[in-house]
Amino acid sequence: MDYNILWFVLIVVLFTGFFFLEGFDYGVGTLLTLLSDKESDRSQVIRTIGPVWDGNEVWMITAGGATFAAFPHVYATMFSTFYIALFLMLVALILRGVAFEFRHQREDAEWQRRWSYAIAFGSIVPAFLWGVAVTNLIAGLPIGSNMVYQGNFFDLLTPYTVVGGVTFLTVFAFHGAAFLRLRLTDRYLLDRARVLGLKFGVLAALLYVLCMILTYVETDLYASPLAAGALVFSAAAFVAALGAMYKGTQLPAFMLGGLAIVGTTIGFFVGLFPRLMVSSLNPGYSLTIYNASSTEYTLSIMTIAAAILVPVVLAYQIWTYYIFRKRISPNDNGHQAY
Repeated sequence: MDYNILWFVLIVVLFTGFFFLEGFDYGVGTLLTLLSDKESDRSQVIRTIGPVWDGNEVWMITAGGATFAAFPHVYATMFSTFYIALFLMLVALILRGVAFEFRHQREDAEWQRRWSYAIAFGSIVPAFLWGVAVTNLIAGLPIGSNMVYQGNFFDLLTPYTVVGGVTFLTVFAFHGAAFLRLRLTDRYLLDRARVLGLKFGVLAALLYVLCMILTYVETDLYASPLAAGALVFSAAAFVAALGAMYKGTQLPAFMLGGLAIVGTTIGFFVGLFPRLMVSSLNPGYSLTIYNASSTEYTLSIMTIAAAILVPVVLAYQIWTYYIFRKRISPNDNGHQAY
């Protein structure tokens, strides 16, 4: 395995970890204002992700940094292509982060309600935009021979990519509901999470099928047997997760839903390989792991650094989840910031 393939695999791992972990964060935020009208109930919900949400976002930052260092041309083209979308996502994420910290600063119910809606907004927008971005990457973008995007923001919004965005949003909402079923003790909130999880899960399953049909029509992803197999596996896993949610089995619903997210992410990247960005103007203009990469020397130095630092980051995050493994109860005051 050469360095280019190795870093492609590492980026796949980073994005897979991000979608799995930040997926339930976005899902919890999406469901926050739907679960209950009481701010005390919403405080319990927020405390389930309070200690980990910022750590989960590190996966996105690391994936972006790895892309910049290993495949700088991809980073440059991607960020110029999705500039407005990424700006909107950044605004939503900043608002979300501020809301987590500001919400507890006053006991006023109206103050807390406004910041609760800010958390929901800051979760819904990135979830949708990630779906739009991923489906655009596999469908192809008007990228010229100079690796420059030839379109505008509205060219990114096609029926296929909008379906992809809503699919991501509903899948993450289901994932968040399954996570809440593992983290809460309040019977009302557990029941509400199950009801909303089933509603979003059914919608996600229907959209997932539609998205996969459009993927067959709009992309060449199914030309790869491994990619096709991963997507079929993901669909089956999500249906099984929906069944587990219906039966009330908490851990299987969460793990199977997570497997669907993992399988979909891997399927998309495997279908792209060795491309990272597909040109709809000319296949020869596509950015690959070879024509868009850093030098071999740079990749070798980065590999040494990653081998040292990545296990440290993983160990820290595992330790964090272990420390905060206890379920959240109505009588648990928790950290005031959450």
